[in-house]
Amino acid sequence: MFSRVSHPRSDGTGGVRRRSWWTGWRPHRIAVSVTAAMTTAAAVLTGFAAPAQAATAITINGGSGGRALDGIGAVSGGGGNSRLLIDYPEPQRSDILDYLFKPGYGAAMQLLKVEIGGDTNSTSGAEPSHEHTRGSVNCNRGYEWWLMEQAKARNANIALAGLAWGAPGWIGNGNFWSNDSIDYLVAWLDCAGTHGLTINYLGGWNEKGYNATWYKNLRSALNSHGYGNVKIVASDDFGWGAADESLRDPAFANAVQVFGSHYVCGYRSAQNNCPSSNNAISTGKSLWASENGSDDYNAGAQALARGINRDYIDGKMTGYINWPVLAAITPNIPWATTGVAVAQQPWSGNYSIGKSAWVMGQTTQFTAPGWRYLDSSSGYLGGNRNNGSYVSLKSTNNSDYSTIIETMDAGGAQTLDFTVTGGLSTGTVHVWSTNVRSNNSADFFVRGNDVTPNGGRFSLTVQPGYVYSITTTSGQGKGTAVSPPQGNLQLPYSDNFDGYATGREAKYLMDQQGSFEIAGCAAGRTGQCVRQMSDQTPIYWTSGHAEPFTLLGDLTWRNYTVSSDVLLEKPGYVQLIGRGNTYNHQGPQNMNGYYFRVTDGGAWSILSNNTSGNWRTLASGNTSALGTGRWHTLALTLNGSSLTAAVDGTTVGRATDSTWVAGQIGYGTGQGVTAQFDNLSITPGDGSGNPNPTGEIRSAASNRCLDVNGASQSDGAVVQIWDCNGGANQQWSAGTNNQLTVYGNKCLDVASTASGSRARIMSCTGGSNQQWRLNADGTIVGVGSGLCLDVNGQGTANGSAVQIWTCNGGSNQQWVRG
Repeated sequence: MFSRVSHPRSDGTGGVRRRSWWTGWRPHRIAVSVTAAMTTAAAVLTGFAAPAQAATAITINGGSGGRALDGIGAVSGGGGNSRLLIDYPEPQRSDILDYLFKPGYGAAMQLLKVEIGGDTNSTSGAEPSHEHTRGSVNCNRGYEWWLMEQAKARNANIALAGLAWGAPGWIGNGNFWSNDSIDYLVAWLDCAGTHGLTINYLGGWNEKGYNATWYKNLRSALNSHGYGNVKIVASDDFGWGAADESLRDPAFANAVQVFGSHYVCGYRSAQNNCPSSNNAISTGKSLWASENGSDDYNAGAQALARGINRDYIDGKMTGYINWPVLAAITPNIPWATTGVAVAQQPWSGNYSIGKSAWVMGQTTQFTAPGWRYLDSSSGYLGGNRNNGSYVSLKSTNNSDYSTIIETMDAGGAQTLDFTVTGGLSTGTVHVWSTNVRSNNSADFFVRGNDVTPNGGRFSLTVQPGYVYSITTTSGQGKGTAVSPPQGNLQLPYSDNFDGYATGREAKYLMDQQGSFEIAGCAAGRTGQCVRQMSDQTPIYWTSGHAEPFTLLGDLTWRNYTVSSDVLLEKPGYVQLIGRGNTYNHQGPQNMNGYYFRVTDGGAWSILSNNTSGNWRTLASGNTSALGTGRWHTLALTLNGSSLTAAVDGTTVGRATDSTWVAGQIGYGTGQGVTAQFDNLSITPGDGSGNPNPTGEIRSAASNRCLDVNGASQSDGAVVQIWDCNGGANQQWSAGTNNQLTVYGNKCLDVASTASGSRARIMSCTGGSNQQWRLNADGTIVGVGSGLCLDVNGQGTANGSAVQIWTCNGGSNQQWVRG
């Protein structure tokens, strides 16, 4: 006879009051019914009809063979995606770290892979190298050491891995596959030791193929330097070519302990089918899906749920690494909502924990590295991929076990009849679940009633779109910390950089290319300055080769003056950036924004650039030479369409341009130009933070205007984005009763409060579907729906539809008035 447990769906009210997207989660227990013998009652309790198919029988056999779990985790790096986390205030910083790494609290990551910084952009920013120039090692640069320390403090058993994306140009005179890079990696391991960190795994060069001789030389070097226990991962590329090579080359096989491949289920796929290769399996080595994901922290949860299970079922992969850990970057930086959490505002402390964190926790909180998969107790429900998948693992104590079930594509409820055998515990089973189809945080990581097996047998009715964890272990939990609301970084803002240790990064400064870090000021100036450290062309990872630049600030900053002292250490140029916004990560020099550039010889220019790399010179001329080794003060004032540039307090040029309305400030230099910056000041200008009551509303992602299609004034005319042209169909007023009006008498309106409802214009009625909150973070939120005004599909092209959608912090939900 079976004991049967049923998982009821939400009561329709959500159980708790709906929360905004940035808040933390509340615990919420599900009601579960258990009896000694039930037939269809479990399905009835859930509100679903009883499954038409016969129950699926699953035997959880502790005697089954299987591979050992290496871990489930994520990447910090590739690059810069964790940058702002270290700048968060307490307690929010610790809260976020707990959600990521603390056992029994959130994602509970078992494996953390970090970038070995190379002074070059590697997707969402550049991370600093521990060795900018040959022989000059500084083990305290950047934030990855800090992040590993914090992860280790929360979970002493977390495994750590390192991998390079790019590298300083001195390595091998630009050739990564050289002895220089091996020495460089050994120095990085030495640095880890100074932080009390033991690195478990080390890779080669991310997504750049492999060199078998280099890996053999790396193994030899690690062994000779006392790092024989560090396991080498090859080749962190696409496919299993390195595993094929190991079958031809025994010395290479002996050098490598893990074969890792990227996006084994397909790049940004649904992760339905996740094979490795026969050759890879036959090596007997650990196999990893060593980079996956690249998906939104909420929308990617379904794929993550499939992939964690199916990587092992289809390809015997025992390591799963999501890219990235979190998006601790501002919304204009590429991949601004990927990972398992979003943390874009250290100044407000606001953050959001995604559904993906809870999906990951459904495995990590119920297993541990060293647990063994049970091959005969893992597979597809009813032998059909569409029904969902399940994997079973047993503890190192050979008694406890956990089975993780996902039903992402199932069409209805299914009853699973379990039999426990092979020496495993037949005691109480605990049931936890996440409803991945829900957007209500109360439905994530919910504990149900326990199940008491009868003679080692019990049943579970599972609903479609869920992840379930059934386990004999305890200690699981759902974190309760709650995020504060969003808020702008207020002007004025200043920093003299004197409060930082040498080698660190200034607060909120986000390197996009090169390395801007704290150093002692030059030319007789006391205190600390920001110095651009990269003195030659790096070994790039991206295809787009930008010159060094770094960004800081709020995307809603509109009219302001950015001023800074600068010193060129060698001939070349320095520049201030204003209204910096969206950029193309494959060509990071292609960013929307204005630039005030001055050379050592005194040639100056005011420039505009966009994501397509269309540089325009708005004004240029000559002033007194800056020279090298001397301090000067540069300033760029942006007030509406008026741009003014000054050197040492004297205006050198003016330009008129209205292309870019708002954005961040930044520092920049020419390639290989070392320079220093001090006394940063950003002061508000006329109307800063006080947009005109009537005017354009621009999408922060595209800089295109909120536009009524075809300049129609008819009720029901849809709204889109279009090139700003000054037309009446692009002039919006913040009217009474929270209305946004166009033509003076038509209101921005949505037909329903559901996500995806298209924005349109209608005669004003005063209804809540025509009321909007214009928030300080640039979002425009419907009063009736609580959803954000959004450009469909993150579109940036003319004609892209505007709708309402769940607020997610994306730049396609950021708007600038002016």
